[in-house]
Amino acid sequence: MSCGNPHDTDCREVLDKVYAYLDGELTESDVVEIRVHLDECSPCLKEYDLDKAIKQLVHKHCGCDPVPADLRSKVLARIAQVRAELAD
Repeated sequence: MSCGNPHDTDCREVLDKVYAYLDGELTESDVVEIRVHLDECSPCLKEYDLDKAIKQLVHKHCGCDPVPADLRSKVLARIAQVRAELAD
C-alpha cells in the first residue's frame, strides 16, 4: 500500500509494524517514525484505526479465553499474506 505521497518512512513499513506499535513493542525511534507517518498519511491512519478497532474487538470478546502460544504469529503471518496479495 502506498498513498502516492513521499514519506520518510514507507507506507508498507508502517503497516508491517502497526500491531507491534499497538502492543507497545517498538523502540522509541520506531514509535516516533510511525506517529509522524500516521500524522501525514490518511490511508495509513485509516488502516491503523481499523487494526486498532479489530484488536479492541478481539480483546473484548476473546480476552478471557486461553490462546495457543503460536496464534499471534499465525495471525500476523496471515495478515502479511493478505496484504501481499492485495498489493499485487
